[in-house]
Amino acid sequence: MKSFILALLTALTLWGDAHIFVYHRFGDAKHASTNTSIAQLRKHFEYFKSNGYQVISLKQLQLALSQHQEIPDNWVVLTIDDAYRSFYKNALEVFKEYNYPFTLFVYVEATQKGYHDFMTWKQLKEASHYGEVALHSYAHPYLVKLSPEEVRADTKHAYELFTRYMGYEPLYYAYPYGEYTDETRHVLETFGFKLILNQNSGAINSKSDPFNIDRCALTGNVNLRSKLAMRALNAEWITPKKYPKSGNLKSIHAKIAPTIKKAEYYVSGYGWKHITVDNGDINISFDKPLKFARSRIFLKNGPEQSSIILVKE
Repeated sequence: MKSFILALLTALTLWGDAHIFVYHRFGDAKHASTNTSIAQLRKHFEYFKSNGYQVISLKQLQLALSQHQEIPDNWVVLTIDDAYRSFYKNALEVFKEYNYPFTLFVYVEATQKGYHDFMTWKQLKEASHYGEVALHSYAHPYLVKLSPEEVRADTKHAYELFTRYMGYEPLYYAYPYGEYTDETRHVLETFGFKLILNQNSGAINSKSDPFNIDRCALTGNVNLRSKLAMRALNAEWITPKKYPKSGNLKSIHAKIAPTIKKAEYYVSGYGWKHITVDNGDINISFDKPLKFARSRIFLKNGPEQSSIILVKE
């Protein structure tokens, strides 16, 4: 009986939330804001290795989500945006050394036009032997500034070039700058991507939206332990859906589990506020001007959190 209870408790603690992290440059001190040193990268990898984390491919996570499977708490997915050459020169060997899979999101115009700082198609094909390669737009635009037709044209051009040079169709897409609108999302969904990733801090569980997958940035000297402690708050965001034309945020309305009685919310520039939750319904009268053209709203219940980004169009 004791062994059965122990096995049951172990199983209950196994299921939780996976975490997806995003890198950009590696060992490139000239661009500190997007750089991760190789020493820091090794520290991250050693932390995963020493603390029982399993670094899996994005495909493995996608398959689990598509089959509505529970997500193990120790799963970690590593992604790299833009396909800077510093990944190929400085970091790829470290990924190979640890046998850690990755997903590399390609800024297609930079590769196609041979921009000096970016990987070539040949280098991308070589990297694809060790990880996945996916799409990060053609011109790396602020999608929120584009019309649906412009988003479609940029994605179509990127998709066709990627398919021609890589020899297969991309399965995943990462929003440039991590930002999008509902209209943008609907256009991208028509291309048949299995997952679309943002850059909101958060975690992934079995109920996560496959077209709005959260990722945490691992740039510079970050507290990896605190990021791995994040949990996904299953929230249905009702309002706001986009940056208000007046610049004044009237209200915040969302639905969460009715078992949650107290929570916190955050709006960029205003700090955290405690609220009481009425049967899972969060309805906050805010009526204040947004302080930034790029503002985040968070909901939090202990380590569980959900967030949206509002970008002025």
